[in-house]
Amino acid sequence: MHIYLLKKLVTLPLILLGVSLLVFVALRALPGDPARLMAGPEAPQEAVDAMRVRLGLDDPLPLQYLRFAGSALGGDLGTSIRSGRPVTVEIAERLPKTISLALVAYGIAISVGLSAGMAAAVNRNRWPDQATMLFAIAGASIANFWLALLAMNYFAVELGWLPLMGSGTWKHYIMPAITLAVMPTAVIARMTRASMIEVVGQDYIRTARAKGLPERVVMRKHALRNALVPIVTIIGLNFGSMLGGAVVTESVFNWPGLGRLLVDSVRFRDYPTVQGVTLVAVTAVVMMNFLAEMLIAAINPRIRFD
Repeated sequence: MHIYLLKKLVTLPLILLGVSLLVFVALRALPGDPARLMAGPEAPQEAVDAMRVRLGLDDPLPLQYLRFAGSALGGDLGTSIRSGRPVTVEIAERLPKTISLALVAYGIAISVGLSAGMAAAVNRNRWPDQATMLFAIAGASIANFWLALLAMNYFAVELGWLPLMGSGTWKHYIMPAITLAVMPTAVIARMTRASMIEVVGQDYIRTARAKGLPERVVMRKHALRNALVPIVTIIGLNFGSMLGGAVVTESVFNWPGLGRLLVDSVRFRDYPTVQGVTLVAVTAVVMMNFLAEMLIAAINPRIRFD
């Protein structure tokens, strides 16, 4: 296990280096000139060229990447082209909003997904199972931006129960968190159902029932513990999808998080901010997967990593 942990920690910088290179190349391939956007559409070409020199965009691409990578290693993600502020400051201001929204949404997804999946497995081929599978298929198929627009129109515009956009109170969390939680809830419910059905048919479950243990004890203490390995794996892997959905959800609800910052930065061709936000998001996904693997080992000590 210690060797495995060491390997993961060593590969983390390599993953981030590869992602930073891909993002750097992809951004430069997009149409549009940040210098022209900064100078203004009516600015003369001399002003645009001067702006390009000031932003360092006149240097060769390898030199620009080396400068960015070297600064990132020192904790400096550059200066935002759009706002003129350090990217680390921009991210630090938006990150708590994204984390809080993601935690609320993932809390909903895990609790509802586990409960629905267990209910479906216990009541296999009956109406709770059918209802859960219908929800899982619908939740995995519906685009979250469309669901967000429906929720805004009904609960905010027609009924007036919830605020339409922005953040500030606990009511602002309800629609974005539920919208963001729908897809991971569906995935977790389906995985929990499949894993529980496989475990429930094992001999030790029949033995526990033969001993007269209550069904809830059999399900929670014996079945769920042994079914958690694939469930925890899918929970960790879906964290990346959660961050991807946050970009759309935050844009629709005007939530002041990293997703909204990323969309605005891409629109303005703000290279340093896009690169910084992407690195932070990738680091979060990699660390979440790492923690999921450690949790799997704690749940089932028989697992050994190569």
